[in-house]
Amino acid sequence: MGRLLAALRKALNPGRILRVTAIGRIYLVLTVGIGLGALNTGNNLLYLVLGLLLASIVVSGVLSERVIWDLQVRRLLPEGAFAQEPFAIRYEITRRRGQAFAVRVKESGSVESDGAWAPVIVAGKPTVVRASATAPRRGPWMLQAVEVSTTFPFGIFEKVRTLRVADELLVYPRRGFACDPPPLDRTLQLGDTGNSRHRDGTADLADVRELAPNESARHIHWKKSAAVGKLIAVDREREERRQITLEVHDGAAQDELDRLCEEAAAQTSLLLTRGFDVGLRAGAHLLRPGHGAAHERRLLSALAMVGFEDPE
Repeated sequence: MGRLLAALRKALNPGRILRVTAIGRIYLVLTVGIGLGALNTGNNLLYLVLGLLLASIVVSGVLSERVIWDLQVRRLLPEGAFAQEPFAIRYEITRRRGQAFAVRVKESGSVESDGAWAPVIVAGKPTVVRASATAPRRGPWMLQAVEVSTTFPFGIFEKVRTLRVADELLVYPRRGFACDPPPLDRTLQLGDTGNSRHRDGTADLADVRELAPNESARHIHWKKSAAVGKLIAVDREREERRQITLEVHDGAAQDELDRLCEEAAAQTSLLLTRGFDVGLRAGAHLLRPGHGAAHERRLLSALAMVGFEDPE
């Protein structure tokens, strides 16, 4: 009995939404008008036209259902996005049989999206479309579903089907104005990377000498070697990089914490551009000072997760 009720409920509610388009409203008004005229006059020609109009509605429902019933959608998410800034979401649409026309895909109940449109989808051939979306604030966003819709074939109705597609998108803090950099972190760098006495760097010239046996050829100064007739090596000091560790207290209220993370993200971008090594201490996140694009993504990811960690 329970299975019968479940099947009946599924049949009565197949997960479809039918919306009337602007052209469809005009079409329905015209259909009702012709129907009233046919009833009042008994004109057979009007009944024929009314039958054609009603048959078009039925055909529209059948064909639109055939378009969306066999579609599968997979998200192709970016590595990260910034809050309140448009970012690209790509959708890979496939179907097993037949073709689909005039398909539109958009997010359902999560980030704001203007949707993506695919004119034709052929069976067995993935179609990738691009949409622009915006997340209002930082943090991990759970994307639960997408809406697949079509106005095929006549544009009278828009039939919408909701597909469950679960993904997680990490949204970085909003990029904003950065104030002057904070004071330098005077602590020594871990290891020997901050020691300028090591002579295997790329900074100022420290010494010129004859190349030792089995020494790497990358130390050879070719012009000077050609001038003196033997292999001459050069030693350069390591460049001592300035380092700063940013700190964000995670005990603030959510809005205040978002503001602090946004300021830290802006400072991170500014300091890395100026050649600093930047570290972070924020809640459970502790990152050593470093530089480069990959390190910047690690810093932004940590700032995006501040306040969203699972309580122990």
